[in-house]
Amino acid sequence: MRHIFLLSALVLLAACASQPVNRAAVSPLSVASIETQRYLGAWHEAARLPNRFERDCVAVTAEYGMRPDGLISVHNVCMRADGSTRDAMGRARRVGVGEEGKLKVSFFGPFWGNYWVLGRAEDYSWSIVGEPSGRYLWVLTRAERITPEERAMFEARLRALGYDVSKLIWN
Repeated sequence: MRHIFLLSALVLLAACASQPVNRAAVSPLSVASIETQRYLGAWHEAARLPNRFERDCVAVTAEYGMRPDGLISVHNVCMRADGSTRDAMGRARRVGVGEEGKLKVSFFGPFWGNYWVLGRAEDYSWSIVGEPSGRYLWVLTRAERITPEERAMFEARLRALGYDVSKLIWN
């Protein structure tokens, strides 16, 4: 019993360990609206801020779907340089008002993190996802690769949101 408590405490402490904040703006983040059905499906990670759970990933995909219980299924796949993969299965729930793009995502039991859609294309071809503190950020696209013009557009949008784009990892 003591080992279970100790292990639980260590997991909780690891989950609470702070990531560096990469957003300088003090203004609140705006959140885009999303239609859940249009947001579902496959996404490719075009860029991300460094984080410990994607440390060795060279390409990442995410697949969102509807679950029978009304939550959204989340299936992330990390491709490593050696060709091996690592999967993470989670779930998400909407927490915003109406179609506001605020969600909570969980990969570890009762622990939920913010997943806010900060911007998206009208046709849902791309999405910028982050959370209020500025520690996490992802640029997701439906296409496997982006053009140099698209990268410049994303960098301009992210700078306008207050992010330090020099810290991004581009795939």
